[in-house]
Amino acid sequence: MRRLLALIRNTWRTLTSMGTALVLLFLLALAAIPGALLPQRSLNESKVAEYIAARPTLGPLLDRLQAFDVFSSFWFTAIYALLFISLVGCLTPRLFEHIRSLRAVPVPAPRNLGRLPKHHTGEAAGDPQAVAAAVSERLRGWRQVTRTEGDTTEISAEKGYLREFGNIVFHFSLLGLLVAIAAGKLFGYEGNVIVIADGGPGFCSASPAAFDSFRAGNTVDGTSLYPICLRVNEFDAEYLPTGQATSFAADIEYQAGQDLADDVWQPYRLRVNHPLRVGGDRVYLQGHGYAPTFTVTFPDGQSRTQTVQWRPDDQTTFLSSGVMRFDPPAGTYPNPDRRREQQIAIQGLFAPTQQLDGTLLSSSFPALNDPGVAIDVYRGDTGLDTGRPQNLFTLDERLIGQGRLSRVARVNLSAGAETRLDDGTVVRFDGAVPFVNVQVSHDPAQVWVLVFAMTMMAGLLVSLVVRRRRIWVRIEPAAPGTVSVELGGLARTDNSGWGEEFERLVSRLLAAHASDEARADAGTRSGEKVT
Repeated sequence: MRRLLALIRNTWRTLTSMGTALVLLFLLALAAIPGALLPQRSLNESKVAEYIAARPTLGPLLDRLQAFDVFSSFWFTAIYALLFISLVGCLTPRLFEHIRSLRAVPVPAPRNLGRLPKHHTGEAAGDPQAVAAAVSERLRGWRQVTRTEGDTTEISAEKGYLREFGNIVFHFSLLGLLVAIAAGKLFGYEGNVIVIADGGPGFCSASPAAFDSFRAGNTVDGTSLYPICLRVNEFDAEYLPTGQATSFAADIEYQAGQDLADDVWQPYRLRVNHPLRVGGDRVYLQGHGYAPTFTVTFPDGQSRTQTVQWRPDDQTTFLSSGVMRFDPPAGTYPNPDRRREQQIAIQGLFAPTQQLDGTLLSSSFPALNDPGVAIDVYRGDTGLDTGRPQNLFTLDERLIGQGRLSRVARVNLSAGAETRLDDGTVVRFDGAVPFVNVQVSHDPAQVWVLVFAMTMMAGLLVSLVVRRRRIWVRIEPAAPGTVSVELGGLARTDNSGWGEEFERLVSRLLAAHASDEARADAGTRSGEKVT
């Protein structure tokens, strides 16, 4: 039992040492590197799936090690928790020790001041009490105490207590920052949704189902989201002649709080890094792309129109790819099986500014100057009635492989152009409108993260600027009318510049008293009152 207690005590002392805290802080930064280099499921699950599929040996191994869920992995959480415990166990005794040092008086002067690193001996005119009072006055701002023993007067002075205070504030602020980040992950949520501009339907954030992707904190069940509705009226983007974007902005309207009941829309100019803040939520503009519009007119004259976002494959020219699926309207094919076999799927590429090399479509500029598409039109069972979720950007290759979905046309179309299929079905490309990627983020600890980050910087600045210094002054009678003044100095922390600082301090203390005596003598001779 004694050995067990000794092991526990030594383990606790090692864990709560400052060296261990620094090592854990370094390990935490090191452990975050895979989260920056590898795709993360919480941000983009499709990228993770592509990464694993492209690396059949390394991918599954990294997945077992939770490399795609770094910030929720067991090993990252273990380092985080150990760092938290180490900081608490290390800082709490230091705080109590600092409080005790603040209540303690400066220590008496050493017996032999000449052995100190900095030492000076001189004489001053006046009696010991007057000289001591003048020196004490010139040490204003220093924490000091005056001790008298017989004819000898000693002054012990010390300054720089703020250095340790700043150090403690820095480390406790780091601890608070870790707590605030953890609280944000527990009680916060983050959702992404694509909203089509120029008359699109918009969206409301009353439920996680309204988002395309939703990441909830461990305590968030999705039933208490702050309701916000918004729609995008117009999206503006400016580009250099090379195609590089210089600015993005969206004119939106939103409803929140009482506006939802009154059906009042508030205008707002949403820009990158200038989020809309409402109800504790932040709405960010994160990206944009284009949503082509197609109209399919079936042989009986009935038509369906869809506007669906396509994924930008080239972030410079915004050449995009995607899929649309059309179910025939009711009554077009009375037989349900026949109706299922006549579904239409469109898959291909979209170019905002089309450039053709023969029949090969590419995009020469990201702005919507001359939209065009290169599409394959399929007819058959598109999978809409299977009950299985469908990929938004690609067709199910199994349906094509099984012959349930057959290609009936391959064509390039400009805006307004159309193509007619063998059964009389007409597919028309109507054009495209922009869409924006909107992120709704809720982090109740965000203000505390800012506060602790600022106090961290303030504490670090104080601990770097303030220097701990001690000085002792021993005053003893010498010749009649004069006293012997002996000074000793000690740098408690940083020794650089202490020599010049001590010399300036000695000159100021002795010269100041001499000038006071001279002014007193002059005032006495002229009959003036000297203060």
